[in-house]
Amino acid sequence: MAEHTAASGASMEAELRSQPDVWQQAVDMKAEQALLPAPGARVAAIGCGTSWFMAQAYAARREAAGLGVTDAFAASEAFLGRERGYDAVVAITRSGTTTEVLELVAQIRGRVRTVGIVGDPSSPFTDAVDEAIALPFADESSVVQTRFATTSLAFLRSSLGEDVSTAIAQASEAIRASLPEHLVGSEQYTFLGSGWSVGLAHEAALKMREASQSWTESYPAKEYRHGPISIAAPNRVTWIFGEAPAGLADEVLSTGAHFETAPVDPMADLVRAQRVALERAQRAGLDPDSPRNLSRSVILA
Repeated sequence: MAEHTAASGASMEAELRSQPDVWQQAVDMKAEQALLPAPGARVAAIGCGTSWFMAQAYAARREAAGLGVTDAFAASEAFLGRERGYDAVVAITRSGTTTEVLELVAQIRGRVRTVGIVGDPSSPFTDAVDEAIALPFADESSVVQTRFATTSLAFLRSSLGEDVSTAIAQASEAIRASLPEHLVGSEQYTFLGSGWSVGLAHEAALKMREASQSWTESYPAKEYRHGPISIAAPNRVTWIFGEAPAGLADEVLSTGAHFETAPVDPMADLVRAQRVALERAQRAGLDPDSPRNLSRSVILA
């Protein structure tokens, strides 16, 4: 990879490093958390790209906590027409201008209660939903998202009654810790998760692709043996968020690949992956604040 370019990704770096503080701000928003669907409600969580992956994590956490049926959909593929239907839709969008999200909430307005989580409170999204929850302190100028996504998830986890103080402390440590060269300099990365951390695995892979144009893949952990492990090799990384299935580490290590695991909250581990993505981008002379072929919001004609 090319030499470090210090000026690239300045916004992404500042936003990435601010995460522990803004997570705490979101955790303290108890009145806004009360606007989210009540226990027992049937919920669909939607978003696009990074926001979809946060919706997946929220849906898995909410249903696993016994708080009601909770599904996650990409906004463009949301299947909301079941006979039983949903009591509420939780929509996540950083910009509030994403076409597919705006179209979906417009289609269901008046039929299904909509709760929106948005970074830009001046966007049209705030008027398109029944309840708008604004996180302007987590909004970003970098095209490549870091803190809005994770802050939304910290907010949602707190609304479920979870204590995320350990995740906040571990994220602070992840920001301070040095990055080992075998993580930054590898040629390929596969991210894995189980349950709610599958969404985080997908998000980590997306971050690496967006920021540094790296070859990355992501899967549910137990699906990895069903074909994808065939690409594991020396100078490649298999990185799991959360606990690994029995025997998986040994199988990966036998290929010569590095198996990355850390005994921390997967949200804090995602911060480490964000840092790797940023470092790889900077070494390659890329600017994740203005990445190739991407914009802050997808607005369709």
